[in-house]
Amino acid sequence: MSNRLAQEQSLYLKQHAANPVHWWPWGTDAFAAAQAQGKPVLVSVGYSSCHWCHVMARESFEQPYIAELMNQHFICIKVDREERPEVDKLMMDAVQMINGHGGWPLNCFCLPDGRPFFGGTYFPPEDRGQGQVPWPQLLMRVADFFHRNKDELAANADAIAQNLTHLTRAPDADGSSPQPADLLAAAKRLCEQHDDTYGGFGGAPKFPSPPTVDFLLAIRGTAAVEQDRALATRLDAVLTVTLGGMARGGLFDQIGGGFHRYCVDRDWTVPHFEKMLYDNAQLLGTYAEAWARYRDPLYARICEETIGWLQREMRLPNGLYASALDADTHHEEGTTYVWKPVEIVALLGAEALPFAAAYGLTDQGNFEGANIPKLRAKIGERDRLAGARATLLAARNLRPQPERDDKALLGWNALLIRALAKAAWIFGRKDWFELAADIEASAWRLFAEAGASPTLRSVAHGDHATLTGNLTDYAWFAQAELTLAAYASWGLPGESPRFATRARALMQATADRFADPHAVGFFFAPAGRDDLSVRQKDWFDNAVPAGNSAMVHACAEAYTLTGEDRWRQKLEDLAQAYGGMARNVPNGVAHALEGLTRYALGHAVLKHAPTANLVALQAALGGQVNTSAHARPHRPLLLVASPETQGFQLCVGTTCQPPTDNVDEIAAAL
Repeated sequence: MSNRLAQEQSLYLKQHAANPVHWWPWGTDAFAAAQAQGKPVLVSVGYSSCHWCHVMARESFEQPYIAELMNQHFICIKVDREERPEVDKLMMDAVQMINGHGGWPLNCFCLPDGRPFFGGTYFPPEDRGQGQVPWPQLLMRVADFFHRNKDELAANADAIAQNLTHLTRAPDADGSSPQPADLLAAAKRLCEQHDDTYGGFGGAPKFPSPPTVDFLLAIRGTAAVEQDRALATRLDAVLTVTLGGMARGGLFDQIGGGFHRYCVDRDWTVPHFEKMLYDNAQLLGTYAEAWARYRDPLYARICEETIGWLQREMRLPNGLYASALDADTHHEEGTTYVWKPVEIVALLGAEALPFAAAYGLTDQGNFEGANIPKLRAKIGERDRLAGARATLLAARNLRPQPERDDKALLGWNALLIRALAKAAWIFGRKDWFELAADIEASAWRLFAEAGASPTLRSVAHGDHATLTGNLTDYAWFAQAELTLAAYASWGLPGESPRFATRARALMQATADRFADPHAVGFFFAPAGRDDLSVRQKDWFDNAVPAGNSAMVHACAEAYTLTGEDRWRQKLEDLAQAYGGMARNVPNGVAHALEGLTRYALGHAVLKHAPTANLVALQAALGGQVNTSAHARPHRPLLLVASPETQGFQLCVGTTCQPPTDNVDEIAAAL
């Protein structure tokens, strides 16, 4: 069996099953073959919805003469980065260390024992005069160097492995935890990186960066910012310009809902058309919190339509959600999503002109002679055109569609559970809370081997779950359970104990499997992974929050839920890793800074009588019932049913207020 991918369940691996390359799946068997044959290893990492992964596959991996070079000189391993993020991180960190940059497709060359020594991203099949070494030429150079200079390569691999091991230590850690002044300074520094014209942080390509926006939303709610009007005004401008730019631009699918991965330009016009579950889960939570502060009705529509898209296009028969929609349709980017004026006229008739004006459609177009809709109109006109959008969506659904990757990833589904539960509370949507609980039940059934310290699997194809969970699987699932437990006595009365029990069990399992007994932080992969040359720690947020950032939130919320001092101690130990990073790289650890900001504010516990009117409470805290212009920003809140409590009693930190039946008093106190 020369190509061993045909029996794999991953869509990405199956996309390569017919390649003439003799691909192996990741595992110790491939490295044993490399050692037996005395060959170096090529680890090629990508994912099913990656445009440039598809390009390199067509240009190189599907070409027999190039495949023969690969087969002759290397043991070739294909990795789905979404299924094996720990392998992706190891190879990506090595390539970034070598080249100063990374990306996908990721091609990393390793010694037969798995230690990386060289790598890069996309390589063309021939010299195109752009300074990139052609892939066949690179293969021959690497193979020749391996056989002629094994000692030098081994020394190079040792140095890379030592540097990767060094990176497990928290960068810039000086033993100090971020103080309020550090958090404020971090927020100011992030504001300096803001594009004040179009929103977002930095130039093109432009990514949504939900951890950064979430941190700025959290710190905007602090007393220190309220007292600094210049900073408050600056934060409001940064947040609303960025949120508006993403919501009105091509990043958001104006016709069908949901967010694309990123935009290739500065002004949010042309997206990279893939849609990822993790982006949409995070941005759902971000826009819900933004609505609670700013009451912009567009933010509410974004939440509703993102959930609508998830329900319509991403729900799987097993009750979970698919990981991604491809960037391409039949090898072309955007053909499912773009419009020409003649199509709009044929479908909308008299409404075509106002629709074109509202969404910036022109004869010239903004993408290869066609149009990516961008909202230019006010919210009232957008609402009036809802029927027109539905007509266009129905027509669009008749076009060829991008391929969906049906694998269900525990971590990404956990991000969605948490965001849904939070949005449900903010908007007063019990149906969304019930949906979050349904996903949780499916995730627990498929991924968890129950017990006092449950073991988690990370990937499900249909009803079959495989692969060992990493730190993010455990931490994000624990966060999801903690959020469900926090609001369950409102959303699903009587279910709070179940969610709380599972949250405790997951936190215990995370401590058992990932804690470092000798240094601060949690490892990304569990102990015992002999297929990884280095056991790393995950410090910096990327497209998803880092594992250690997630543990900042999880430990704080576990302490609030359980009252167990060990979680406070773990949080405060972990916080000591972030003093230097808060000062030097706040954009890389924004999720952790958000968690530390919320902890500094004090997590609130609201004890309530079993018969208390939680619907009225939710409305007073800013749900749909309350339409006043005076927003009450979202603040994490743990609802605890207490037979001994008369009405409501609010406790923040170690301070409790007298019981009251007046929900407005509770809202004002929060």
